[in-house]
Amino acid sequence: MNSIVINVGNSNIRFGLFDDDNCDISWIINTKPYRTADELHGQMLILYQTYKIDPKDIKKVIIGSVVPQLTREITSAIRKIHGIAPVIVNSSTPSSVKEKSKQRGTDIYANLVAAHNLYPGKKKIIIDFGTALTASCVSENGESLGVIIAPGILTSLNSLISQTAQLPEIELVKPRSVLGLDTITCMQSGMVYGFLGMVEGFIDRINNEVDDECFVIATGGVSHVYKPLTEKIHIADRLHTLKGLYFLGKDL
Repeated sequence: MNSIVINVGNSNIRFGLFDDDNCDISWIINTKPYRTADELHGQMLILYQTYKIDPKDIKKVIIGSVVPQLTREITSAIRKIHGIAPVIVNSSTPSSVKEKSKQRGTDIYANLVAAHNLYPGKKKIIIDFGTALTASCVSENGESLGVIIAPGILTSLNSLISQTAQLPEIELVKPRSVLGLDTITCMQSGMVYGFLGMVEGFIDRINNEVDDECFVIATGGVSHVYKPLTEKIHIADRLHTLKGLYFLGKDL
């Protein structure tokens, strides 16, 4: 069965076309809180044409959102395009993950659900390099062990640039050297190696607290920058959160 899964984040909206449990195609648009249903309707139809998706072939649409004001507009656009009501999943949606608290975002919950389904038999840490930088942990039996939330990398970089008069916009890539001799390299080193140190510290401290060596998954927009720089991250998967939303909604 073909499904569209939509992850509405604070910075981006990611769409994924699932053929049963496999995500064959995904694409991203920028999150703008004041998009209208008509605007989303038009943009989605253009993207469907780009990826040769026939709306009649889609049997289910699953939405997970951390931007409440957009959920209603996307739901309206989905009804116009597909003639069906989407399945809305959130932190209260039942799953095999045992939640100790409902006070967490749908994206974090989806990360835990995906990790539990995709990598059974071990404790997992999910590092999400999104608008916020989060580290969440789930046990072998699906118990949620807790979460860390820190400022996101691009969020911090944009704040640094906007609050200083002479620091330029930079590309977030591995710098030529750790110690920079020009402003761009200095900033790249701070953003890349500074946050890498934070991420590695999170992993070490979580491992110590749960008394195990967890399997570590990286996801989110800039995860590809950090995965090659450390052996503490075992796999990078930009679609990890999307897969969790799929698992949450597939049987609803």
